[in-house]
Amino acid sequence: MRRFAIRAACAAACAFSAGTSPAEQDLAAKPAFTDGEIRIILSHGPWPAPAEPDPSNRVSGKPDAIEFGTRLFFDQRLSASGTLSCSSCHVPERNWTDNLTRGVGMSEVDRNTPTLVNLLAGRWYGWSGASDSLWSHSLRPILDERELAATPRHVAQLVRDDEQLACRYRKAFGTPPSATDDEALLVDVGKALAAFQETLASGRTPFDRFRDALAKVGEPPLGTYSEPAQRGLKIFIGKGGCTACHSGPNFTGGEFFATGLSRFAPRGQPDPGRQAAIRQLEENRFNLLGRYNDDPTGMSAARTREASLEKTGFGEFKVPSLRNLILTAPYGRDGGAETLAEVVRHYAGLDPAALHAKDGRPAKPLDLTPREQTDLVVFLESLSTFSNPWRPDDGGQCY
Repeated sequence: MRRFAIRAACAAACAFSAGTSPAEQDLAAKPAFTDGEIRIILSHGPWPAPAEPDPSNRVSGKPDAIEFGTRLFFDQRLSASGTLSCSSCHVPERNWTDNLTRGVGMSEVDRNTPTLVNLLAGRWYGWSGASDSLWSHSLRPILDERELAATPRHVAQLVRDDEQLACRYRKAFGTPPSATDDEALLVDVGKALAAFQETLASGRTPFDRFRDALAKVGEPPLGTYSEPAQRGLKIFIGKGGCTACHSGPNFTGGEFFATGLSRFAPRGQPDPGRQAAIRQLEENRFNLLGRYNDDPTGMSAARTREASLEKTGFGEFKVPSLRNLILTAPYGRDGGAETLAEVVRHYAGLDPAALHAKDGRPAKPLDLTPREQTDLVVFLESLSTFSNPWRPDDGGQCY
């Protein structure tokens, strides 16, 4: 099998091997990738990944809707108290999260605030996937008594009565705000908010540059990616079994697993996760099976129709993306892990194959060494960039 490696000079290698054990030499060896490993690495790109507009949202991708959704996202009048907005928890400078253990609106909620970056190609939204579209998920915090605590009437009257919001609604949707249908107007607010959130994408990272260079020349390029990051990458795609859940360009398969990372029990009761969310999804009048889905083909609701057939266990939660991970601490559904090192230590004692199979077989822990855990953390850090291309823009006056 063809192997590629970045090799040290012969004299240096000989001098090193003379004074170290074989185990120490193997640990410090420069990483080499097989053809199979290279194929897995390439599957995590290219980035940014191409994505189509959401067919269930008739204003997805439209500039006027994006501008309207931006205004709404930062408008505190959307909340019942007039003191909170979507940006109160999803802070642009904090990678669109809040870096709190659990989110706080009108009061503290049960779960950690997830980032809004890279949501466009998602299938399920929220830690338990209780929403099947981004626009439907955008309605949940508006109506939740612990978050913005608004009502359909409150939101509808805000859009109707504010000249600038009404003008932007008309430009986005092609008609004036409904004078009578509060719920339909609320849904359109959710769709405008979704149009804005779809534009939030993370930038290219050191890993992406390494991956693209590898795609061009077929072997790890010299000097572009640190050796610890490459060793961590090899663990990630191999011994660590991480790609079973964190697959594709966005480093998530978007499905649900119980890993034991989150331990907090909200209000003293264990969080059932996906198991309860399926019922919530089916009962939600804003799901894709309802009248507010703009997709004339109905294909966007296929996964919703099949949700009741999912085999789920108690306490399963959605696999998050790993992009910009170092900017979104603390980690886990309950925000119980403060550092990446703590997360890696947790998974070092688990069997990723058993987690993925969900077959109840006895687990075989990974038993990653401290050095391997450090290398894995270095790789995970390479999936982040501090570049945030979003800039505030009031959009001027609407006429």
